[in-house]
This record gives sequence, C-alpha cells and structure tokens, in this order.
Amino acid sequence: MPHDDSPTARALRTLELLQNSPGITADRLAAHLGVSERAARRYVGILREAGIPVESTRGPYGGYRVGRGLRVPPLMFTSEEALALVMAVLEGHHDAADPTGPVGGALGKIVRVLPAPVAHPAEAVRRVRTKGPEATAPDPATTAALVQAATDRHRLRVAYDLGAKGVRPMEVDPWAVAVRHGRWYLLCWSHTAEARRVLRVDRIAEVTVLEGTFTPPEGLDPLDTLEAHLADGWSYEVEVVVEAPADLVAQWLPRSLGRAEPLDARTTRLLATTDEPEWYVRQLTELPVAFRIVAPRELRDAAQALARRLLTAAGHPTQTENL
Repeated sequence: MPHDDSPTARALRTLELLQNSPGITADRLAAHLGVSERAARRYVGILREAGIPVESTRGPYGGYRVGRGLRVPPLMFTSEEALALVMAVLEGHHDAADPTGPVGGALGKIVRVLPAPVAHPAEAVRRVRTKGPEATAPDPATTAALVQAATDRHRLRVAYDLGAKGVRPMEVDPWAVAVRHGRWYLLCWSHTAEARRVLRVDRIAEVTVLEGTFTPPEGLDPLDTLEAHLADGWSYEVEVVVEAPADLVAQWLPRSLGRAEPLDARTTRLLATTDEPEWYVRQLTELPVAFRIVAPRELRDAAQALARRLLTAAGHPTQTENL
C-alpha cells in the first residue's frame, strides 16, 4: 500500500516515534521520517500546536519526549468505517486473518478495542479467506451481513443483480465468503435453483436474514470449491493434452483453469470449460512445456490467431500462411 506523505500523516508518525523512543534526537527523528532535521522540528512544532506536550532536552543526552498528561483518545469507528478498514487490509495483506503475523496482530488489536456491535461483524470479515492480488471491494455492510450469516449459519434471501436480465430473488444457504483475484464471492447453496452457486458479492443488492439455519458441507474449503466452480459450467468443453506430469500442471495453472488428470507418468489431460476461448488460450501460454489442444475447435482457432499475431510481431509474416 502507498504511504501517506501528507504533513498530518508525518506529524502522526512523529508522535509514534516520540512515544516509542523517548529521548529521540532530531537527526534520528529526521532519518526515520525521511526528511531534513529542520522538517522534523517542524513536525514537532505541529504536535505542540495541537496541544501535545512534547518536551525537549539540550545536550549530548538530550532529545524529544512526550510529557506527562497526554491521553490518546479512544478509537471511535462507525460500523461501516471498521468494516471498510478490515476489507482494505485484507486486500493488501492476505495474512490479515493470521493473528500471529504483524498485520493480523495489529488488526486484531484494533478489533479488540471496538464496541461489540462493531467488532463482531468486523472480526467475521477479518477471517475471510483470500487469494491473489485484490481490487475494489463491494459494499462493506452487505459483505459483513453475508459473512455474519455464514458464521451464524442463517439462511438468507438475497436480491441478485443480473444486469440486463434484471434482479433475481434467491433463497440461499451462505456457506462462505472468499476473495479471489479482485472479486468477493459468496459460495452458497441456492434453494431457488436447487444447486450450488457462486455469487459475486458486488452484485448482491439486498440481504434479508431468514429463520432457517443450515449445515455447510463437511470439510468445505471455500477457495478450492470456488476455483473448481469457476472452471465448470461454461459454453465450450476444453480438453488439452500437456507434456508434463499432472502435479506440475496443477502448480503451473490455477484450479479455475481446469482439472488436471494424469494420462501417464509424463502426460496430463486438462479438462475445463470456458466462454472465452481467446482469453483461455492466453492463459495456456503460461505453460513452460509443449501442449496440444484437442477441443474445442474455437480454442484451436483462437490459438492459431494468437500464433499469427506473435509471428507477425516477431517479423516473420510469411510463416503465418501455414497456420
């Protein structure tokens, strides 16, 4: 995450340094802040103007320290602010749910001093599992309601926005919320469709908690189940033969790109579905070994089109005629 270099942020950082290192000198303060000594003294002045009793002592053993009488105000977060903070930390740090790590430990301290009505949903969201680089989060209040329902095992009625197809009401058992590559998903059982469903949280417009409860599948791994679901149910049936053992193929490609089945000790069949052959073939180029597209024809056509563009870019336009 980018650092805030505003004067206010640096003044707060100065206060933190004074509290953690009583007697810190101006040159050390400047070094920690990444500024000149003159600028460091200016930030000390900002703190004094704000009423913080910063004392200074001259001489070889002198320096700055915070005087007696300072009382740090309690944390005053609204529920929405607390949830947004937790979600932002999750996006930048995938170990935020681990209380033994530095990020998880710091976040846990914040959650522990929040009032109970704010802390409970914030703590639930903190335990959401994440994978990959994150992007824009959905509405914090909606996300918290889904996570809390999954924790309490309460059935929900949700309004799911299908875009041009309108909004569909659904009754679901919310098994888990997971974050994968910039998207927040609700993994659930839909009583409306009588099938497992993965819903994008940013498309859930309304959430209503119902009376019924549920029991999630035993041994459920939200991220593995999510990735398996994202690999199935699309228009084109994909079959690719890869010249490598299945365990290596599974390391090179995410589960969402298909299921790796060993044909023998050195060859693997990759089975998946996709709606976007052009996108899928670009993912296959991550394989560092030879592979052959068995099906569908649309995927082979996309691979040939990509090969023509690459050969042209490499300065060999005449070689594309044989593709």
